[in-house]
Amino acid sequence: MSAAFRRAMEALYILCIAIASLALAVMTLVIPYGVFMRYVMNDAASWPEPLGILMMLLFTFTGAAAVYRARAHIAVHMFVDIMPGLARRLAQGFVHLIMAAIAFFMLWWGSSLVGATWNQTVGEFPDLRVGITYLPIPVGGGITLLFLIELLWLGPPGPDSFTHREPLED
Repeated sequence: MSAAFRRAMEALYILCIAIASLALAVMTLVIPYGVFMRYVMNDAASWPEPLGILMMLLFTFTGAAAVYRARAHIAVHMFVDIMPGLARRLAQGFVHLIMAAIAFFMLWWGSSLVGATWNQTVGEFPDLRVGITYLPIPVGGGITLLFLIELLWLGPPGPDSFTHREPLED
């Protein structure tokens, strides 16, 4: 079961990276188009800015979960990694508690936000519900929570993972 969970988390990690990359690519194409239309063609398009914001939400919350799994977020691990022995283990436990709290907060209140805004529509995209645009928040929280469970249950990803890195010596 643990091997299957690890494979599922690896696949989820790759999916997060793919979604975040696609969202970033769309954003980098759409925003310059909006600027070009507004300032060069003098005919502003109404949809590039809201689409860019939607892509930023998607990029932020899926990318953040992936970065957490890869232990690549400098604010989470930099100071913990330089601590010696027992202090490092205590600080890691504190970081895990903080990350669990943040993930639960995103999951709980993000779901509440999605539910509260579900019946509203985005002005520039009348067929798109506002609740859908906020969906990356609870989904990102849930994914981060899964990655935290993986870390606590199975430890960091191994050498066959895209996220593998060697721990610092004590």
